[in-house]
Amino acid sequence: MRIGNLYGPDATFLGVPAVDPDVASQWATAGAVIIGAPFDGGTSHRPGCRFGPQAIRVTDYLPHDGMRPSLALGVDALTDLSVVDLGDVEMPSGDTEKSLRRLEERVTAVAMAGVVPVVLGGDHTIALPDVTGVARHVGWGRVAVIHFDAHADTGDLQMGSLYGHGTPMRRLIESGACRGDRFLQIGLRGYWPEPATLEWMAEQGMRSFEMSEIGSRGLDDVLDEAMSIAMNECDAVFLSVDVDVVDPGSAPGTGTPEPGGLSSRQLLDAVRRIAMETPVGGVDVVEVSPPYDHAEITAYLGNRIVLEALGGMAWRRKSQRGEATRNPSDPLLEGR
Repeated sequence: MRIGNLYGPDATFLGVPAVDPDVASQWATAGAVIIGAPFDGGTSHRPGCRFGPQAIRVTDYLPHDGMRPSLALGVDALTDLSVVDLGDVEMPSGDTEKSLRRLEERVTAVAMAGVVPVVLGGDHTIALPDVTGVARHVGWGRVAVIHFDAHADTGDLQMGSLYGHGTPMRRLIESGACRGDRFLQIGLRGYWPEPATLEWMAEQGMRSFEMSEIGSRGLDDVLDEAMSIAMNECDAVFLSVDVDVVDPGSAPGTGTPEPGGLSSRQLLDAVRRIAMETPVGGVDVVEVSPPYDHAEITAYLGNRIVLEALGGMAWRRKSQRGEATRNPSDPLLEGR
């Protein structure tokens, strides 16, 4: 049964068709589908990102007509990929394990059909079922993760619980769904995690690109290395984007803001590039918390992260068929 938006009126992502997740014939031929994960039961500080899926879907100044032609890429990802919206997964905030199980079932069904799930969070706890669902299709340990975040999310326990937005990456590696040495983290900074957790991360072979390294090397060089590692002995990339990777001056609507992050432009360019250059098997965009947003700044960013990821995927598919008409390095509107 379709649940439009668990915490608001039914609205699809920028007006793409609404479909019933229980009727596979409605979505199994799509290139990508939107899934809402309105869960913030794993937050450790400011809640509210259960309202993130609704905000990401509807925040735009353009008509909700299911079309968004990209100036940079010469594609319209929503139409080229035949994107549809499955609505929200019912995720009761008081029952974390049931919520995560339901989301994993939905993501697994989509991935098994050969469709790319694009999950709108919700807090980062949802990365555990999201990546696991894709790994059940691609293969255990065959999915690399590129993770944009201010925080590593590799804690062992969060307030005594195995599940929370500070622990999903550890759970994924422990389960074997993905390899620690194919787990790339970009944008870390601040004052957590503590040395014991950093030691565990090193033991797993995780690669973390802190903001200080990005500042000294440049983001393009970091992305070169991250994608090279990701595609070694893996068949797909899961792209997990926490909006707090961006400086809170440009993304205030999030639960655990950490000053000194990427610019919104840097993140959008990076997401687009990864989607253009690697076989993306799944995406989630998390930690958009509308109650702490200002003038919908963070919701707009979340919406554009999704569009850039979809645009990169659409461009890659067209390029592989020899149909791509524009490279983003070309001057925009050349000759005009």
